[in-house]
Amino acid sequence: MSNTDNELNLSQLGKQTKTPVSPQTATLESVPNPHPGTHYLARFTVPEFTSLCPVTGQPDFAHLVIDYIPDQLLVESKSLKLYLSSFRNHGAFHEGCTIEIARRLEQLLSPIWLRIGGYWYPRGGIPIDVFYQSGDAPKGVWIPDQGVAPYRGRG
Repeated sequence: MSNTDNELNLSQLGKQTKTPVSPQTATLESVPNPHPGTHYLARFTVPEFTSLCPVTGQPDFAHLVIDYIPDQLLVESKSLKLYLSSFRNHGAFHEGCTIEIARRLEQLLSPIWLRIGGYWYPRGGIPIDVFYQSGDAPKGVWIPDQGVAPYRGRG
């Protein structure tokens, strides 16, 4: 892609940007898909996702895997990183964080297909895994396993 940041109307790429104070105030940006009409999988792996327990205020940790088949748009990766970082001071249950991320990406991108695996580390000795998928993936697209083993000291 030969477009410059200005041509793409990106507000965060190429400059120092502070972490947003909340997911609601975060700017999530998109760029044109250089291969519209070609079904392929894009994956973001976030092994150090953090948020806060809405009851105790204690930190929660997860390994997120976000897979999507783009249509016309791709998520701009720096804006995604800043958006995900904004959860560090956000109080929400595991299910709330995982589904909120999926819905926000669907709203921004209108992807052909999206799934997210939220592999949360134990709270009170019990790991909670949250999975969301927007529907059936198109036939013929290689969709690898997310590669996160069931909890046994996930490493």
